Parts: sequence; C-alpha cells; structure tokens
Amino acid sequence: MILSIYLYGQQVLRKEAEETPEDYPQLKELVANMFETMYHADGVGLAAPQVGLSLRMFVVDGDVMADDFPECKGFKRAMINPSIIERSEEEILLEEGCLSLPGIHEKVFRPARIRIRYMDENLAKHEEEIEGFAARIVQHEYEHLEGRVFIDNISGIRKQLNKSKLNNIIKGTTNCSYRTKAVGK
Repeated sequence: MILSIYLYGQQVLRKEAEETPEDYPQLKELVANMFETMYHADGVGLAAPQVGLSLRMFVVDGDVMADDFPECKGFKRAMINPSIIERSEEEILLEEGCLSLPGIHEKVFRPARIRIRYMDENLAKHEEEIEGFAARIVQHEYEHLEGRVFIDNISGIRKQLNKSKLNNIIKGTTNCSYRTKAVGK
C-alpha cells in the first residue's frame, strides 16, 4: 500500500523518533509499504517519520544509483532501531534531495564512511561498515530519526535562498508526482 509522504513543516519530521518495539504489529507489512511508497516516489530512502510514524526505522535501496556509485549495487536494507556507532573523519560534499522537501537540492557534507548497528525486518541484528554514497543515503535517513532534515546542514545563506520553496511546501502549493501530506491537510 502506498502511504502519504509527510512534507516539510509537519511536526513529526522535527521530533526525535521513538524506539520501534520488537512486537510492533504488522512490522513486515509496514516495511513492505515503506519500500512500495519509496519506489512509487522514485526515492532511494524513506524514514518512518516521513510517513507520519515517530518510529526509529527506515528503508533504503541504492541500486538505482549503482552506475555512478558502485557501492550502491544491491544495497537494499530495512534498518530498525539503528545506531551509528562510528563516523569517519573524512567528509564528502555531494548534492542531496528529500521526498519531504520536493524541489530542493543542496550540497551537504557527510562522513565518507560509517559503522551502524540495526535490526532488519526479521529482527535479526546486524553491524556493518558502509561507505560512499550508500553511507550518505543511510545518514540522510538516520537524520530523520533525530528530528532533522538535510537542509539543517546547509549555510544560512543557502537556507535563505530556498525560503520561498520551503514556504510553498508548508503551504501545500508544491506539485509532487507522489502522494503527500502537507501541513494542515
């Protein structure tokens, strides 16, 4: 089932998400719905707060980026209650966008490599090192669980240059090819 993607201005995007209980009802169904929603919106990641749920979980699938970023080949994960336990000092500046901020793309510095612990949709525990663009995707989604969005990482002048776009998103006047939920709607 395709879920509505909550847009910038929705309170759930600014709230630190709560741990996902291991006995969360229909967890596998939620993961499947999040993947379906992400694919329908042509995204490479989607966090639970972006579908209105204050839960520490997200899905990612970077395979579509594999031609430009080989580390994304076959990189498909559901990450439940993730914890980034290590970040490299080396950072890389690349452009990002977000399904909750349609039409906004900005360059953001992110660590080139991370180590993360999480559970998958079967509640199996994992710890892995991820690098390159795959690490960027994970860090972007992880930020949603902390109540942050990628534009929090850009300069004040860049935010000011995006102010009218942000206001249009909040007003619900931004056109999207996917199902959304704007403030007050």
